Amino acid sequence: MRQKRELTSAHWGVYEVQRCEGQPSGLRALAEDPDPSPIGLAMWDAYRSPLRVQRPAVRRSWLREGPGARPELRGREAFVEIEWEHALDLVAGELRRVRERYGNEAIFGGSYGWSSAGRFHHAQSQVHRLLNTIGGYVRSVDSYSLGAARVLMPHIVASMEELMGHHHGWDVMQQHTRLLVSFGGIPAKNAQVSAGGPAEHRLRPGLAGLAAAGCRMVNFSPVRDNFDAPEGSVEWVPIRPNTDTAALLALACELVRAGRHDASFLGRHCVGFEHWADDLLGRRDGIAKDADWAAPITGVPAEYLRRLAGELADTRSFINVAWSLQRAEHGEQPFWAAVGLASVLGQIGLPGGGFGVAYGPANTMGSPHTKYPGPTLPQGSNAVRAFIPVARIADMLLHPGQGFDYNGQRHVYPDIELIYWAGGNPFHHHQDLNRLARAWRKPATIVAHEQVWNAHAKMADIVLPATSTLERDDIGFATREPLLVAMKAVLPPPGQARDDYAIFSALAQRLGAEREFTEGRNAGEWLRHLYDESATRARKVGVELPPFDDFWRAGEFRVASASRPLVMLEDFRADPQAHPLSTPSGRIELQSRRIAGFDYDDCPGHPVWREPREWLGAKTASPWQLHLISDQPHTKLHSQLDFSSYSRSNKVAGREPVVIHPDDAARRGIADGALVRLFNARGACLAGARVSDAVMPGVVRMATGAWWDPVTPGDPDTLDKHGNPNVLTQDIGASRLSQGCAAQSCLVEIEAFTGPAPGVTAFELPRFEAWEAANGD
Repeated sequence: MRQKRELTSAHWGVYEVQRCEGQPSGLRALAEDPDPSPIGLAMWDAYRSPLRVQRPAVRRSWLREGPGARPELRGREAFVEIEWEHALDLVAGELRRVRERYGNEAIFGGSYGWSSAGRFHHAQSQVHRLLNTIGGYVRSVDSYSLGAARVLMPHIVASMEELMGHHHGWDVMQQHTRLLVSFGGIPAKNAQVSAGGPAEHRLRPGLAGLAAAGCRMVNFSPVRDNFDAPEGSVEWVPIRPNTDTAALLALACELVRAGRHDASFLGRHCVGFEHWADDLLGRRDGIAKDADWAAPITGVPAEYLRRLAGELADTRSFINVAWSLQRAEHGEQPFWAAVGLASVLGQIGLPGGGFGVAYGPANTMGSPHTKYPGPTLPQGSNAVRAFIPVARIADMLLHPGQGFDYNGQRHVYPDIELIYWAGGNPFHHHQDLNRLARAWRKPATIVAHEQVWNAHAKMADIVLPATSTLERDDIGFATREPLLVAMKAVLPPPGQARDDYAIFSALAQRLGAEREFTEGRNAGEWLRHLYDESATRARKVGVELPPFDDFWRAGEFRVASASRPLVMLEDFRADPQAHPLSTPSGRIELQSRRIAGFDYDDCPGHPVWREPREWLGAKTASPWQLHLISDQPHTKLHSQLDFSSYSRSNKVAGREPVVIHPDDAARRGIADGALVRLFNARGACLAGARVSDAVMPGVVRMATGAWWDPVTPGDPDTLDKHGNPNVLTQDIGASRLSQGCAAQSCLVEIEAFTGPAPGVTAFELPRFEAWEAANGD
């Protein structure tokens, strides 16, 4: 019998708390985790950092002059620390003022971000619940990670949530898949995470098992090292960024033209194939989308594409498309084309066959464990109808009253007076941060709950100190993970930090909504309530959770693996009439009449390749321009824990590294380890060069997540000193259909930086003033 252990959960994994003479002394990886992430181990020191927000703080001008005072000073002005009662009164009063004068439609509470792994102290859910109890708020929909896919996929197959939760288990892939072709890699660094905490990191062992089983693996990607299978087991096919759709269309065209498409599957399980085939074969425009057409677009030899098409049809094959592909202009198209290619092959619903969306972005996909509903804090009903696609926040702030298209409907951007953000960092996620900095001047008030003094906190008017995962009781749960974790507080909160629930409860009391918000429960009573509700729902799918008291004493509960191997879309394949999809036709839609009816010029009713504004084949591209790939870092999740020692150990000269091919580096006189400047018309940043042939010529790669660190804080046209690629990326929608993030369509120039290097100040505290000085006393 295993000795009882003390666990906590984070997005990077489940960790065991170590104790020395009864006192907590650190974290260690879970013994049964086959490939634990080191990121979470860095929490221990990071959450005791002097960068933690210790007391409520208010921007000097806002405190002296009131809402709307000198917004251009956000990010550069001193803060004044005040008592909690005063801070709560200020926030409640401002919420009341905005509601009474402008209505709840003037409050933006989208509060996008990953928040906490705990299911109760989940900041987004908490702020949404509070705002809903006082009349609602303008919300955001979709995500920066999956903006295009979340809108497209329900039209043509199923929702992303349904697909992500039902990918083939790795055991199924290892037994059946003999040719795995991935567009955009399958990186273990991304699969370190899941929302709620992975107890078993499965990607590297999964790919190793595929290699051992003799599966051939092919990686179409601008970078070589984003497919974490054993060395020598992956065939790298360099491809120009943003051209994957053209390669996918060519593979499908070659199969159809050779008569190797599965006519039976296409007829029984799909609609619109004939219409799409006319486009593939050039019957409408005279241009066949074959390998000869795709080769000059993609840089992939035509003969290779023709040969691969036949090989895909010869064996059990699988098409994987990384999320990064749809974070681009026309980002819907590679996902739609991948579904189209898999439909032409006719292996969807067979063990190890079909398509994936995708293995690599998170740990969930490939899990053999039972899916059951976990604890979830109800957010209530939002009385405000106005919303924005999440990546259109700067457009909303800059252009109130302007119309925008989204998923077949026309909407209007609301006029925002107050932003309330808890659990995320817009100065990480958003594109064209200089534009966002200009837009950030529009609201009269910005309230932020933060754990640390990052750029988001420094750009706010009122900052309320929030506790971290290690400082509160919670329940750790993640979809298709085997462990349910009793997350007991391990460390005391720093300074005067409070749980989000305590903060919102105090605000609800001041706003006359305490009963509705708390339902008469304290935090511990909520944990019991949410657990009991989850147990009732879990029982309906055959999972029996123990009583709450037994679970809390034990510290964990392990759920058994699923009773049978998981095969995605197996039931639909067996009987599409008895198990229809949720699409309008109940089948896979290779032509969507609904999308065609929207009449969007940038997203027609079937898969196509459209030239983005910024790519290496653009007629306007300079020969000195390079395509910037801004991917997920391996040392943090987005910008979370960028201040940790683990993340900072990866910096080059204190800046985020940028990887450049040796030929491109030599042409520009850039040496390995040199300080470089990346720039375009939108902005500029410094970075540390890493010269490597892991990227193809013409491409540079710089991970996201470096805390935004402008030379002049708050100045929208200044140099970022720390290496945040989102000062360079485009702030445009993927298309009128989804309005998703298009960060991966981005051209930059790069040069050696020869001037005096400005010091990195991202990890320095803001200036503070005493209350008397701020009030002129």
